[in-house]
Amino acid sequence: MVRIDADAHVDEVEATWDYLDPSEARFRPVTLEQIGRDERWAMDGLEFRRPVRDYQRTGATEATSRLLDVGARLEHLDRLRIDVQVLYPTVFIRSRFADHEELEVALTRSYNRWIASRTEESAGRLRWVAVLPMWSMDAAVKELQWAKDHGACGVFKKGFECGHATGDAYFEPLYEAAADLDVPICIHTGSDGTGDSLAPTALDAVRGFNPLVTSGVLEKLPRLRVGFIEAGASWVPFNLTILAASGRRDHMQGVTLEHELPVDLELFRRLHIYVACQSQDDLPYLLRYGLEDNLLVGTDYTHADQSAELKALDNVESFVERGQIPAEVARKILDDNPRRFYGL
Repeated sequence: MVRIDADAHVDEVEATWDYLDPSEARFRPVTLEQIGRDERWAMDGLEFRRPVRDYQRTGATEATSRLLDVGARLEHLDRLRIDVQVLYPTVFIRSRFADHEELEVALTRSYNRWIASRTEESAGRLRWVAVLPMWSMDAAVKELQWAKDHGACGVFKKGFECGHATGDAYFEPLYEAAADLDVPICIHTGSDGTGDSLAPTALDAVRGFNPLVTSGVLEKLPRLRVGFIEAGASWVPFNLTILAASGRRDHMQGVTLEHELPVDLELFRRLHIYVACQSQDDLPYLLRYGLEDNLLVGTDYTHADQSAELKALDNVESFVERGQIPAEVARKILDDNPRRFYGL
């Protein structure tokens, strides 16, 4: 069995922006100062904060979290018994590119080229998810083609961005391109500043589920795979129940139900929707909701928030030892499902 870490991260460095075109020099982030555990970056009238890690808490090092030493990161993965790790960005989790479309195009392009270059040294063990300029959909589709050609195994997306819900027609060109290229859409915890708060929470990803499912786009694009990443899986029963209730709303006037709502237990399999669980989720309970072939697990490597579980993959295997889930299910969560989702 290959053990796949379905959600890990890199911490961007100044070299991440070395791939900006000379004409884009004004967009290069400049480090201004450190505030607490964060560094403040300024670029073209905007400011971002890049976390400065507490490596004692994360278990990583500056060299491994920032990909300064790819070999050292692989050695750490060996110690963690992780065979393949899928990398998500950090800076782009909090972004606010409204009215800064050129900046977003420049920074996402440079990031993708940097991460593609760094992961080339890993012999396929470090895979990466592309960051696209969502405020410029034509540029996003073009960049997705480059990313696919250079090793990307997914598209980083938020549950609400550019003022649009996940099911809005605005994103259909991206979804169509992703389906054609066999690249999954990865709806990850994050905020672009157009919602209620810039501070991301797990609910930012979860809010993308119902609009996407009810829009019909997943039926229209049956090859498209979508994942909900770094939000746990405990939300699944609630959302399935909401969908069931919504589907019967027109028929419930004055009616008293004498049985459970007809929750669609095949929805995740049928629509190719995947969910990254966490070890605190009640997996035996969640498996009753048709998730056996659609669960993944990630460590959130380099981060130290509520989603961080450096031993997440070991924890899944421990559920087998305690008799909570079958060994076959653990193998699917650690290997089969993430392999299928990311096209590895």
